[in-house]
Amino acid sequence: MVVFLLFSGTALAQVMPPAIKDSLRTVPSADNIKPKPVILPKWYENISLRGYTQIRYNRLLETNPELRSDYDKSIGDKGGFMIRRARLVFSGNVSDRVYIYIQPDLASTPSGSSSIHFAQLRDAYFDLSLDPKKEFRFRVGQSKVPYGFENTQSSQNRLALDRSDALNTGVPNERDLGVMFYWAPDTVRKIFSSITNRGLKGNGDYGVFGLGIYNGQTTNKAEANNNLHVVARLSYPIVFKNGQIIEPGVQAFTGMYAVTADQLSSSAVKGGNFTDRRAAASFTLYPKPFGFQAEYNVGKGPQFDPETKTIKVKSLQGGYAQAMYNLKVKNQLLIPFVKVQYYEGGRKNELDARANRVRETEIGIEWQPVPAFELSTQYTITDRTTNDGRSLNNHQTGNFLRVQAQFNY
Repeated sequence: MVVFLLFSGTALAQVMPPAIKDSLRTVPSADNIKPKPVILPKWYENISLRGYTQIRYNRLLETNPELRSDYDKSIGDKGGFMIRRARLVFSGNVSDRVYIYIQPDLASTPSGSSSIHFAQLRDAYFDLSLDPKKEFRFRVGQSKVPYGFENTQSSQNRLALDRSDALNTGVPNERDLGVMFYWAPDTVRKIFSSITNRGLKGNGDYGVFGLGIYNGQTTNKAEANNNLHVVARLSYPIVFKNGQIIEPGVQAFTGMYAVTADQLSSSAVKGGNFTDRRAAASFTLYPKPFGFQAEYNVGKGPQFDPETKTIKVKSLQGGYAQAMYNLKVKNQLLIPFVKVQYYEGGRKNELDARANRVRETEIGIEWQPVPAFELSTQYTITDRTTNDGRSLNNHQTGNFLRVQAQFNY
């Protein structure tokens, strides 16, 4: 039987056409099959790099060199040219559900330092989407706290050179370390994206609803007590038939802020944990071509009391209103604006939780001849009074013209 099979196989091979013989010879065995190498995308195919730099001069038409500001240390006596921001943003979707955003600032100045232009981390967060449309997502890391429209608006897009004292004192430097949850329908997320892409001075996508917990000691400062802050925000963009967009919103946060020893002017002023809570209402009419923006907040927080020379929990209030007009001249963009602000309350992260009273008017114009360059001029009329352990009832008024060149890349 074996001999018969061998004979039959040999005979079949002799009569088989050559093409079939060759195909049989080229069929590899399972042991010899090598899997094709997996080609992973290059890092630069997922991660993008962009940024902007702002260079300022604040002392034109200055009427009072003694007028100072902790927000912009180049205002007033001995103030010169200043690199206000030099940001680089690394961002991208590293998977279908994970988005990363890392932003250092190469022109930061640590508090109390006479040196400038230190590199400092501003953002380092990761969005984890719970669904394919990314309508539900968690944001983990150091990011902007969703309190206020102007606070969450990038300085790259903001018209006025500085944020208003009234809301920014609630979250100085706008950021903190924690976990945020955001929700927005896919249709609304597309509206947020459209606002940004059309240059309408939006604040980005912070969801229709946001809820989060964070340390509460402000950016790049370690937690100083065992109490976390809680924040919530609700806002919704409404598009009218003529294309005009409005966005009303409400937000609030609560927690305990620790005034630490490095913030105190002397041992006579006592620090510790203080109630820190606020609520705010926001309204934005996006400039098409006329725009309007207003916010107001109330609350309680640590504040230096000049009568007792101690820090107490005291009431605070204040807000701002801003009108603007989006004017296109050929391929150039001009945006004149007027902003007024008012604030009475403490600055929890400054010396002795410094008490402030602010009345300020800003009149300016932003000129964009090309997308990569913007030139802003702003005339500021200000009246400020501060109180802390080193300087009681420091009342300063003054006017000055500010100029800023911004390069987008």
